[in-house]
Amino acid sequence: MHRVLVLGAGKIGRTIAHLLAATDDYQVTVADQDEAALRHLHQRVPRAGVSPLDATDRAALARAMQAQDSVVSALAYTYNPLVAEVALELGPSYFDLTEDRETTRRVRDVAGRARAGQVFVPQCGLAPGFISVVAYELTRGFDRLDSVYMRVGALPRFPSNFLKYNLTWSTDGLINEYCNPCEAIHDGALREVLPLEGLEHFWLDGVRYEAFNTSGGLGSLCDTLGGKVRELNYKTIRYQGHRDYMAFLLTELRLSEERALTKQILERAVPVTFQDTVVMFSTVSGWRNDQLVQVSDARRVYNSVVHGENFSAIQLTTAAGLCVMLDLQRQGVLAERGLVRQEQVSLEAFLSNRFGECYRAPNASHFNLAMTELASVPP
Repeated sequence: MHRVLVLGAGKIGRTIAHLLAATDDYQVTVADQDEAALRHLHQRVPRAGVSPLDATDRAALARAMQAQDSVVSALAYTYNPLVAEVALELGPSYFDLTEDRETTRRVRDVAGRARAGQVFVPQCGLAPGFISVVAYELTRGFDRLDSVYMRVGALPRFPSNFLKYNLTWSTDGLINEYCNPCEAIHDGALREVLPLEGLEHFWLDGVRYEAFNTSGGLGSLCDTLGGKVRELNYKTIRYQGHRDYMAFLLTELRLSEERALTKQILERAVPVTFQDTVVMFSTVSGWRNDQLVQVSDARRVYNSVVHGENFSAIQLTTAAGLCVMLDLQRQGVLAERGLVRQEQVSLEAFLSNRFGECYRAPNASHFNLAMTELASVPP
């Protein structure tokens, strides 16, 4: 049985533990400094062990990782460099959910010193994560690429405030992606672009959305596709009007300079919801047989009940994205050592994995499948 330590008993950590413990292949232990959260998790997931832990304590982390095959960080991104360093020393493979670019760079540096059989898989989840798998799959079959666009949003199904938004995942992560510089490739060159800029509007499945630059969603695709594409960018999807309110708060009122205060304001005023939908849209254009061709992949996932418990769509898609990568590593599908990028896994391998089911289950709608559209292109 594969022994896995999950650090963090919050919404995503609890979901990861729930999915893994429902199988007969994982012995799950969840560690967190919040003992009330651990008690709540153990009531919901009795097959998972729980252990109090201060993730800033290097010695305590080392004790917790003893005899573990893998460690999963579902903590805030600031903890991840230390977790990765301790994993390197103790030997378990490492997985995280971070969108933070600097944190990922530090994890990649650690991965360069990995032991035989030890992998480091940062940026699992949805975006970064699954969306990189989809976008890279769309690039296959082209003689020459032109553009790669990725759009993802976790949205309330029943918006009722001016922001047209409810908190659905980490508030720290939300603020981070709204405030930090964003990577993009423009005219073939790697650029930094401003968050909340690049506003665009589009219709999808009868609903009008907006999208704008946010940080971290591209994962490692700038490295993978650098020198091969003219345009590459990632934008977050929201209902129309959301971006203007956030730009007023973060830019004009300069709350981006007071992130702790911004978190306090949002968590006090904006309710959490588990009734949400995740919208994903990727489109790639390029040349095939001297013809300019565009292919697209669009998916929508709704909150649903899994193993008797209701999970939000963002919980399911984020947790499933990590669980797929962990499961593939357990099965020996991933690289044998070092850094693993999300796009190194094929879309077929991802969707055929048992944890990838939420992306193709009855609660997920999907249209414009890339390979079908490619097949329709005349030779």
